[in-house]
Amino acid sequence: MFVYGTLKDGFPNAHINKGTRVPGEFLTKKRHPLYLVGQRHSPWLVHRENEGHHVRGQVFMVGDDVLEEMDALERVHEPDGYRKVSLRVVSEATGEEMLVSAYLKPWKQLESAVIQMGPLKEYELRHASLYQPRTS
Repeated sequence: MFVYGTLKDGFPNAHINKGTRVPGEFLTKKRHPLYLVGQRHSPWLVHRENEGHHVRGQVFMVGDDVLEEMDALERVHEPDGYRKVSLRVVSEATGEEMLVSAYLKPWKQLESAVIQMGPLKEYELRHASLYQPRTS
């Protein structure tokens, strides 16, 4: 699983991500727009190739139980949730390519969203300090 936002090591929802981290940092092979969206400043990697940046993130090996918790957090079964898609990432250290899963937002959802910041190259701790967890 490629994580680029709150599920990264040291970020607000890292406690949900109980996977095993693949060493290093990774970039999306294709450019995608990454925004902070809404009052909660949620990071949205939007499913729109060749716009935005090669987004930096981390890769984790996750089992079905961890994936189930992550899917619940990302609300993949809700109409306004993220969608789990396959994409290619490249290791910054080795240049090795991997096919991974990631949580992306459909482009259509962005049309009615309030963009607070972006497109970004990377979700950083300064962005995470603005994040507000879901209360319900």
